[in-house]
Order: sequence, then C-alpha cells, then structure tokens
Amino acid sequence: MSEIINNRERDRLNTSMRQQLLKDIIKQLHEGKSVDDVKRQFEEAVGDVTVAEISAMEHALMQEEGIPVAEVQRLCSVHTAVFKGSIQEIHQPAATEEAGHPIHTFKLENRELEKLVQFKLELHTERFAKDDQERNKLKLLEDLAQLRGIDKHYSRKENLLFPYLEKYGIFGPTQVMWGVDDGIRSLLKDAGQQLEAYAAGSGCQQAIVELLRHIIQEVNEMIFKEENILFPMAMQTLTEDEWVRIAAESADVGYFLAEPSGVWVPAREKVDSSGMLDGVVRMETGILSVAQLELMMNHLPVDLTFIDEHDVVRYYSHGKDRVFTRTPSVIGRTVQNCHPPQSVHIVNQLLDDFKAGRKEAEDFWIRFKDKYVLIRYFAVRNAAGEYKGTLEFTQNIAPIQEITGEKRINS
Repeated sequence: MSEIINNRERDRLNTSMRQQLLKDIIKQLHEGKSVDDVKRQFEEAVGDVTVAEISAMEHALMQEEGIPVAEVQRLCSVHTAVFKGSIQEIHQPAATEEAGHPIHTFKLENRELEKLVQFKLELHTERFAKDDQERNKLKLLEDLAQLRGIDKHYSRKENLLFPYLEKYGIFGPTQVMWGVDDGIRSLLKDAGQQLEAYAAGSGCQQAIVELLRHIIQEVNEMIFKEENILFPMAMQTLTEDEWVRIAAESADVGYFLAEPSGVWVPAREKVDSSGMLDGVVRMETGILSVAQLELMMNHLPVDLTFIDEHDVVRYYSHGKDRVFTRTPSVIGRTVQNCHPPQSVHIVNQLLDDFKAGRKEAEDFWIRFKDKYVLIRYFAVRNAAGEYKGTLEFTQNIAPIQEITGEKRINS
C-alpha cells in the first residue's frame, strides 16, 4: 500500500512540475522570446504533452498567473506552433466518429474549409499580390464572402459544445478559442472592407495581402487546434447523452460547406423498421432508457393507465401495491371492454366530454377494501390541443388523510 501511495505522490509531483514547465515556457513567449528558442527548451524539458495538460495550462495562466484572456488568445497560435507534433493524441489512433456525429460533421466542414482556403483564397491572394487588377480583387471578395459563413461552424462550437465542456470545469481552452474565433471573424470583416475600398495602384496592396495571408494562417491554425486539442478533449469528456443533444440542436445553428453525412445513432440505440429507437426514449426534458423509464413509473406511489385516442389501452404501470388488478391481456383492448356493461355509458360520456373539449379532468373517490381510493382521469392533448388519449391516475389516499402537522426536510 505504501508503494502505491508513493507512486501516486510521485505522479502528482511530476504532473505539477510539468505544468509549471509548460507555464514557464508560455510566459517566456509572453515576455517576447522567440518560438525557436522556446521550442528547443520545450522539447528538452517536456517532450510530449497531452490535450488535458494544455487545457490545465491555459486555465492556470488566466486564473493563477493573472494573464488576461486576450493575451492568452494572442499567444494561442504561438504556443500551438511550439506544441505541434508533440501532442500525444496526434500519435495515437484517432477515435472513429460515425457519420452524423457532431465531431464527424465538424471535421467534414474542416475538409471543405481547407479546400476553400488552399484552392481559392490562397491562390487568389497570390494572384492579387502579383496583379491588383479588378478581376483579382473581385475573386478575393467572393472568397471572403463565402468564408464568412464559417461563423456557423464557430457558433455551433461555441454555443453547443463549449457549454458542456465548461460544465466539467474546462474553461481555459473554451475562452481562448472563442476569442480566437472572434478574431478571425473580425479579420474577415476588415479584409472585406479594405478590398471593397481598394483601388488599383493606391499603394496599400501589400498590407491587404499580408492581412489575407494572416487570415489563412489563423484559419488553418484553428483547424489544427480543433482537431488535435478541442475535439479529442470533448470526445474524452462528454457523455453520449450530451452528444445526442448537440446533434439534435446543431441544425438550428446551421452548417458551413458540409452537412451531416448521415443520422448518428448512439451505440446503445438500435433503429427498427418503423424508425423508432429501441432501448431509449427521447423526451423534451431528458433521455431515459426503457429500463429506467419502466423502473421510474413502477416506483410511483400511484397506478397509471393510458388509453389512446381510439380508446385502446396502451400502457399500465405495475408497481407492487396496485389498487386494482391489471393483466397484460388488457393491452390492445378497448377501454369499454375492460369495464362492466352497466358502467360503460359513464365511460363513454367521460371520453366524449374529453374529446369534445368540454372537460379536461374528472375525479371519483370510493371505499375499496381497506383503502380510500382517489381515481382521476385527465384528457391528454398535444401542443395543438388535439385529443390524444386519457390518463387514469389511481391512488390510495387513506395514509395521506392521516397526515397532521409538519415534517420538514431539515427536521
């Protein structure tokens, strides 16, 4: 046991030392040292670095060292140049994201983005550098107009992915990356404005070319950061349910240059021929496995029965203390056939009132054996107000009637 404790302590100290070295190296960049000098020191002192270490380092620079977020953002491209090729995840087989998974879609967009930058923006920038005539200027304006659509890619990342990472305490990379995204947006806007106002031979051609080259570099660096830092960290951190939510909400934000190449289905889900998901139920406020949902329903201190809009019994809960007996044979039968003939007219009147919208609920209460039973019926309607069935809610309220005084949760 003491050996295990010693090993843990040694690992903790090694991690602390590596973090301090990483911070010292980035602080040297902050103070003006060259990338080449710092890179040599990094390779000698640290070697490989993990995505988690980069995340922790950025967080520590802002929270512990007091370096402003904007400055860490400025250093982001520089320290990426230091770490590039040394991030351990680069040398490991990449996790396979299935078609339709949010990360798979992000990467599809990045492949198309690379083509846009390399085969259009970069090519047209160099042509403009040699010949600033109107036709070359117009080509660049078309490229920049198309590239500004990158806002959708960045917005999905910022508004869907970042909140989940921050829920797990990962703030450094999200704050830094969001700032760099905004920087790229601003650069694209500035370049467009400068090109719009540009007249051939006006003397600011080289400044525009340098700005465009800077945009190309920043966009390419962001692709690297996403795929070698952000995405691996997200794949290691987020749960399958969280990816399901991100996938479901992505279309609301929009896509850039590429859309999902399929419908992603989590490993635990299977789709049957009707398109229904087997093993999981997606609801507006959560996702439950069928096993979880059934356990939850059967642990409620009430009996539930649901009939659909055609008066057919579709479900009943089967807790251990049901008030009235139910058997699986009732499933698929009309509710009228589940009641004595002498009471069917009451059932039909209630259902007619629900369907016509004259009532939303009806209550009955009876003595039954040693129980005092409250039976409640509720009309079930969709968002448009259309009748979709009736929910029966039955409860023995005798123990509730005996309650007096107060019992507080903190008493």
